[in-house]
Amino acid sequence: MPNDFFRFRQFLVRQSACGMKVGTDGTLLGAWANGGRRILDVGTGTGLIALMMAQRFPEAGVTAIDIDHDACMQAAENVENSVFSSRIVVVERNVVDFSSPSLFDAIVSNPPYYNRSLACSNLQRTVARHCVSLSYRELIAAAWRLLDEEGELSVVIPFDYKNSFDSEAVMAGFFKSRECAVRTNLRKAPRRYLLAYRKHQVCLEKTEGIIEDAPHVRSAWYSSLTKDFYL
Repeated sequence: MPNDFFRFRQFLVRQSACGMKVGTDGTLLGAWANGGRRILDVGTGTGLIALMMAQRFPEAGVTAIDIDHDACMQAAENVENSVFSSRIVVVERNVVDFSSPSLFDAIVSNPPYYNRSLACSNLQRTVARHCVSLSYRELIAAAWRLLDEEGELSVVIPFDYKNSFDSEAVMAGFFKSRECAVRTNLRKAPRRYLLAYRKHQVCLEKTEGIIEDAPHVRSAWYSSLTKDFYL
């Protein structure tokens, strides 16, 4: 059973009220995504990625949104108990209906992804993991509307949903700017992708990362990426 909390170097994340707990995907995205002065975290859950972005970008104001009431309450608690509380605001809202007086320099999201598999019995976990409340198309359309012309959308996607997300992004007018294929270890094929998109074409940066050199032994790449967060 997952712990009620996860302790990082500069903040603590409580997670008992959230459908999705702290995991590798969110940590990867929070450590990898580009930021700016105005950052939007879509589907914030525990608030992990919002907290990571606030730590990495000291001049940034971060808006963290989620449709789940309990998750928003817990994210707000995690933010309030952190040193970044003055720079992060948690909003209970679906990004489809969300509006902002100013556009964002960066939008980050660890989006729900299952759209063909059976939903689990836990409704909160189903909403967090399955595209029943936010499809890729809706997320990308909202990102296009809310992103500054020079801004960047960053997501983490399971390998078998990468082509689907790429296709939706292209149809919306986005150009891929960065792509990182992430392997669990050297022997396995990539299981997840870190992807970033912009509104104008740039030279695509493609990289690859490996999480573990051996069971429970972080690779040099993953250690370097997350060194400012893990204890």
